[in-house]
Amino acid sequence: MLLDIEDSQLVLVDYQVRLMPAMFEGSAVVANAVRLAQLAALLQVPCYATEQNPSKLGGSVPELAAALEQAGARVLSKMQFSAVEEGLGEWLRPEPKPVQGNARSLPKHLQKPPPGSEPRGTIVLAGCEAHVCLLQTALDLLEDEFEVWVVTDACSSRTERNRDAAFDRLAGAGAELVTTEMVAFEWIRTAEHPDFRAMQALIK
Repeated sequence: MLLDIEDSQLVLVDYQVRLMPAMFEGSAVVANAVRLAQLAALLQVPCYATEQNPSKLGGSVPELAAALEQAGARVLSKMQFSAVEEGLGEWLRPEPKPVQGNARSLPKHLQKPPPGSEPRGTIVLAGCEAHVCLLQTALDLLEDEFEVWVVTDACSSRTERNRDAAFDRLAGAGAELVTTEMVAFEWIRTAEHPDFRAMQALIK
């Protein structure tokens, strides 16, 4: 099963100014998070970010903040470790707008949503700390019946052991584990894609 760009949304969790210096391989992780946000902007994939207790941990690191702005990302400030507990799920799967019509409209069970209005059910997820906020957000998304694809080389914790334990648990819970380049090439699918060269430039 390959990632379907038409069904994808990107969520980047807690790449914050006072958090990232303590992360294992933090610089490389931030670089891949920036690439993911840039890919979302290039390919018009809906993008979201979260910030845990930003008054204490600061906002997103500047290089990612710039990429998030380019992608038109919505940013969720939170205190709960799981972003789903703070309303992320409602952002990812908003309530459908009521169908306009009169008393002779079709009953609800016969109404079809307008083309392109169906919610995107595949969440491409990355962030920090992998064993805390990322893990809890991912497990809640899985419970809410989203498909979750965790971008491993854009995730970290303070220790490698905690990060890897999170990956093991997520795989066991049903999440797909991928890398930044896997996401890029699966979203593009073909060297004939009009944005193929631009995508290549981002991941080099």
